[in-house]
Formats: sequence, structure tokens, C-alpha cells
Amino acid sequence: MKSLKAQHHRLSSPQEEIAVLEMAPFDKGNSFVSKMNESGLFPLKPTQVEILQINMGKMCNQVCKHCHVDAGPDRKEIMDRETMKECLQVIRKNEIKTVDLTGGAPEMNPDFRWFVAEIRKISQQIKIIVRCNLTIILANPKFHDLPEFYKKHKLEVVSSLPYFTASKTDSQRGDGVFEKSIQALQLLNKHGYGMAGTGLILNLVYNPSGAFMPASQEGLELEFKKRLGAKYGIHFNSLFAITNLPVSRFLEYLLRSGNYQDYMEKLVSSFNVQAAQGVMCRNTISVGWDGKLYDCDFNQMLELEVACQDSRHISEWNQKSLADREIVLNNHCFGCTAGAGSSCGGTTL
Repeated sequence: MKSLKAQHHRLSSPQEEIAVLEMAPFDKGNSFVSKMNESGLFPLKPTQVEILQINMGKMCNQVCKHCHVDAGPDRKEIMDRETMKECLQVIRKNEIKTVDLTGGAPEMNPDFRWFVAEIRKISQQIKIIVRCNLTIILANPKFHDLPEFYKKHKLEVVSSLPYFTASKTDSQRGDGVFEKSIQALQLLNKHGYGMAGTGLILNLVYNPSGAFMPASQEGLELEFKKRLGAKYGIHFNSLFAITNLPVSRFLEYLLRSGNYQDYMEKLVSSFNVQAAQGVMCRNTISVGWDGKLYDCDFNQMLELEVACQDSRHISEWNQKSLADREIVLNNHCFGCTAGAGSSCGGTTL
């Protein structure tokens, strides 16, 4: 399976995606901006800037059907060391409490380990998150020691696992992914991740495999722990239930399957003001592989840059301007405000 970009698919264009997101049910004044305005939350402003989510590149060893990044082996966009040095300057000079490394598979960036070590030199207190797809650990011998590397630098591991059965996981992420994911989780457990008393955090991410919203995060976590523990002896800390946003491959799936309008109407009807108040863009800045700045990872994929004329790139970082900015909104944002809310850390309520 190739990325949408490699297929020259029309939805590989962010402009085409945004055009789709202006179709029904949003063509009759039902936009996200109007909903936020009615709720007294427009313009949406940051609460603080404390999380730097950095996209290390779009290269990945998997081609998942729901991927909003459109990542895969054929994607060559990768963050260079100079851009990483600019990120380090921002981390060093500002009150960045969390650095969240994502991709693609962030570990496929040749400077990934150097970057992590440099962040850790700045402070032992900074939380460093790596968003690991699990199969990367087994993909090549040069990645086999990743659990040891994570442990050495006290990384918090957030791992994707769509379900606790092979059929649902493989249908979303590719044949054989579930078996490799289980092996990788067992390796992480062996190194202390997810085990009581070690302080080594291992969290799982659940994304629905179809055009529906996730069930209760609390209930899913209990079920995952029960099933994975009983059958495979796997332990983990928390499970994050994340709503699939209508971006890139998931948007393509919605249109191809005829589910687009029903799914979007479901998100709109589930709009929750409390969830909207806690959206992740209010305390996060997303950094693209090329250093451009965005309000969130989803805006990054739609190329909706931050509304700061003097701080559009990591090299131009202006803490005051970013803290005072208006957050850029579009109709995909309904995915973060539906039901119990959704963020890279799970529900927002």
C-alpha cells in the first residue's frame, strides 16, 4: 500500500482536504467556528505554551489505513539536525515541560537518538514522549535496542495498538502487525516499561477501526488490560482513546465508504463545550519536520500554520506572540470536541 502522495491522490493536497471539509453538513452555517462562537469560545486562545510536539519526519515502516500524516516508507520528508538544534534552543530558553516526538516513525530519523540525548542534557525533568508504532522495534536489527535506549533516557512510550485481537489490528495497520506489536510490548515489559514500581511509563493508544467514535476510555482500558494480561502477560499504564479526525487517509476512507456525512454529523451532534475548553492546542505547539509551527499535529497536516506573523518557524520562536495568538480552527476540529473530547493524551474530560 502506497501513501496518498505516492498515489497522486487528490486528497494528498491539503487544499483539497479543506475543500471537502467545507461540504455538507457545514455548508449551512454549521461550521466549527460558528459553534465555538455560540459557546463563547471564539476566538480560541492558548492557556499556556508548555508542550512542544515535534514531527521528526513522515517516513514510517507502516502504512496504516487511518493515518492522518499519510506516513509510509515512500515518504522522504525528514527533520534535519539544524532544525533540531533550533528546537533545542527553544526548549532551553523557554518553559517547555514536555517534548512529544512523533512522525511517521520518529525513530527512523537518523538523528533521533542524538536529539533525545541532547534534550536530556538540558534537563532531567523534561518529560520526553516517543510515539512508537511498536513494530519499528522489530523492523531492523539497528532498532532492536530501542527499549534499552528509551529506558536509559527515561522516555515515556506511547504505543499504538488498535485492538487486543489480531484481526482488527491487522485490518487497520497491516498483516502481521498485531503479532509484532505483542512481541514489542513484551520486550518493553522485560525492560521494566509498564511494570509497577519502575517509573517507566508505557501507554497504549486506541483508534476506532471504522466510522464511529471510541467507547468509554475507562472501559476500554480495563478490557485491554484484562485481555492483554491474561493472554500475553502484557502490562501497561494507561490507554488513550483517540477519535479519528477527518484528515488524510481517514478522510479518504470516509468518502470512499460513503460514511463522510454521517460521521461528521455524529461529531457535530456530539460537540461538548467542556471538551472544547480542554483541547490540546491550548497548551501545545506542533513543529513540522521542516520547522514550521502549527497549533496542533492535525493543523500541520492541513498546512494551517499558526496565526503569528513574527513566529511562523521554530527559528523565529516568540514566546509572547505564541502565547497571545488566536488558534486556527477548521471543521476537522469537531473530532477533538465530540463526546469526552480527544487529544494526543486521550479524552480531555
